Amino acid sequence: MASLPNALPRLQDDPTGRAFGLELPPGALVDTVHEGSWHEPLLWLSAEPVGFGDWGRASAARRAVGLLPVLIADPDGKGADPAEWGLMPDRMSYPGDHDADDVLAEYWAGLAEDGPGESGTGSREEPPWRGLAAGSDEFPEDPDSAAEEFADMISDGDGWLGQPRLALVPARRSADIPAVIGWSGPLNHDNDVARLCAVMRSWEDRFGTRIVALTYDQLVISAAAPPRTQEAAEALAAEHFAFCPDNLHQSDTPGIAQYARERLLDQYVWSFWWD
Repeated sequence: MASLPNALPRLQDDPTGRAFGLELPPGALVDTVHEGSWHEPLLWLSAEPVGFGDWGRASAARRAVGLLPVLIADPDGKGADPAEWGLMPDRMSYPGDHDADDVLAEYWAGLAEDGPGESGTGSREEPPWRGLAAGSDEFPEDPDSAAEEFADMISDGDGWLGQPRLALVPARRSADIPAVIGWSGPLNHDNDVARLCAVMRSWEDRFGTRIVALTYDQLVISAAAPPRTQEAAEALAAEHFAFCPDNLHQSDTPGIAQYARERLLDQYVWSFWWD
């Protein structure tokens, strides 16, 4: 896939990142994939759990050389090291080659028979795909600042993500991070995560989202401009259902309306899990 020039090899001989004007904690480069080693590092990963303020300090790498921060977590004990995740960068296309509306429409059509129904009653008769939900013309908070605030909030080691570590990824934008490293968390839903990244690019544009954390099979996103009305939240909930059916199929919020009300309306954090 097309990507930025990879600045990570420079951290091999300069692990603190001082050449970039950084002060990184101890860490190491990860190049392990599902069939051995990749031809270049995929990410830098801190050796110890992240601390308050580490995300903000690492954000300087974005401005300097295009390395974007993301937290790597292991709340379920499925693997704390991405080297154990079965990364598949060789199987991923480029997010910019896909249209978010087309991707979601395809998912929606394929999942209609299993859907929760527009009314949330378990009906198998889904309405036609209605297109992308309207977003915000302007964001009340800077998306990068919102992501940093959330990252700091979950960096105390006592939250639901356990003790996440900090990673830096050579990605053009936050939404591309899963495709760049070849993350296989949604493998049972789509084996080309770049298609999901295309949707997240659209969410960046419409809702000011950033990817804040990845686990073996979970994705956690901050949203600077979440929906403010139930109608807007339900329109976005349809996208979430197409994007990650397990968010509704295997949760205590099985209906679109309930999911919108409890998980999206004025909610600044969105999470996704694939079985």
